[in-house]
Amino acid sequence: MKTVWHNGTIYTMNFEGEQVEALLTEDGKISAIGTYEELKGRADKEIDLKGAVLYPGFVDSHMHMIGHGQRLLSLDLAKAGSAEEMLDMLNDAHKDLTPDEWFIGEGWNENNFPDKRIPRADELDKVTDSPMVLKRTCRHAVLANSKALELAGITKDTTDPEGGVIERDENGEATGYLHESAQDLVLDLLPEPTVESLTKALSKSVDDLVALGLTGAVTDDLGYYGDYTNPLQAFKNVIGDQRKFRAHLLRRSPVFEQIMEEQATYNEPWITPGEMKFFIDGALGGKTALLSKPYSDTPETSGVAVHTDEEIEELVKLARKYDEAIAVHVIGDAAAEKALDAIEKYPVPIGKRDRLIHVNVLRDDLVARMEKLPVILDLQPVFVSSDFPWAMDRLGDERLDWAYAWKKLIDRGFICGGGSDAPVEEVDPLLGIYAAVTRRKPGETHEGYLPNEKLSRFEAVHIFTAGSVATIGKGDVRGKLRENFDADFTILDTDLFTVENEGIVDAKVVMTVVAGDIVYG
Repeated sequence: MKTVWHNGTIYTMNFEGEQVEALLTEDGKISAIGTYEELKGRADKEIDLKGAVLYPGFVDSHMHMIGHGQRLLSLDLAKAGSAEEMLDMLNDAHKDLTPDEWFIGEGWNENNFPDKRIPRADELDKVTDSPMVLKRTCRHAVLANSKALELAGITKDTTDPEGGVIERDENGEATGYLHESAQDLVLDLLPEPTVESLTKALSKSVDDLVALGLTGAVTDDLGYYGDYTNPLQAFKNVIGDQRKFRAHLLRRSPVFEQIMEEQATYNEPWITPGEMKFFIDGALGGKTALLSKPYSDTPETSGVAVHTDEEIEELVKLARKYDEAIAVHVIGDAAAEKALDAIEKYPVPIGKRDRLIHVNVLRDDLVARMEKLPVILDLQPVFVSSDFPWAMDRLGDERLDWAYAWKKLIDRGFICGGGSDAPVEEVDPLLGIYAAVTRRKPGETHEGYLPNEKLSRFEAVHIFTAGSVATIGKGDVRGKLRENFDADFTILDTDLFTVENEGIVDAKVVMTVVAGDIVYG
């Protein structure tokens, strides 16, 4: 069926300010662009936008789709404003657990607490006798109660695992706060999710994503839920011809070789295989991001290396064995340096690009090296509104020049996608666009944190449309409004290029369209 879309503001994103009057779509593609008078006679159906504003479909360049759904279905601690409020929330939840059932919470962040106090295991013990694990917002640390520590075999004599830290009190006893690989001592005890539960979480996630105007996402899920076939089957159960969404699946290193050897199948064009994913460091909030010099506010640490240099090389070689690119989590400058060392030694196959995720802290010499490599960058603008001002204390003035430096990276010509890292942050792309433009939290009135790094409205929308699509090599068929491009649209009641700043986050989604089909609205 041929459909003409008209009577609204239609931005092509080919270049700043370009608009067209009408679009004709057929078989999931844009078949013609022109005036309404030119196209209406060729259409079998009309979609009257009634003054709404149509953009190419918004795409999240880095998130965890199943994790986002699980957060929507579980106790969300993200809004706790103090350790006491967090404990109150815990006391009011999960009262019907049996002694062997796990109490699970998500999203706490001590940087939102006035005194930055993190509850200890003995405080959690007062909530429940069941084993408890509370995942920090960054997913690089957890809190566990005494029952969970006991089940994990963590005692005063337990040594820190490689790439992890067990926080201890003045007597050497574990406090329940576990960083990086140390958290796996507890997380590995959780019951393996079933395909049914993963399908439920993913379905909840997709419902939320399309309601927020997202038509696709690059997502990191394969390798977190037992056998990789579990989450992969969940994706096949949820996404397809009957429920259209575009999911590009990163494949974690522990399961990557098995996936390749077993020649796993997907459901293209809706579900596509992505790069091999691994971590080099942790998170700035938990002081596990790997810096080349010690933290300014905690000089006894420079962060945590998840892998040795030799292990990083072996991981890159594994990806290259299968002619694949890597997707690597690097927040600190020392982590980025380790990634570049390995990438330069083992170049990516011709025609592919390695994905550097986050790149929150860089240096001039690292950026110069990056410019010579076929890399793409996953940026999370919303990190600015959530990480500042405390990030300045972590880094000190001397490191702020290349901290969260989205504008300079775009000006250098890097392919940059905009993402949320949900469920670490809120997934709403409008929050990301707002943060990119203002460099502050909604409602604040200052000039923004590191204001020279503000993006223009066009640049901010671009990284969530054409930019995110370009990171997966689809910039020639998606992300802009052109003939023969995919008919993926995000339709809002607000013009993001003309509304005042606070109006960006107040915009409402009118319709979300994937391959010409209205999936929300």
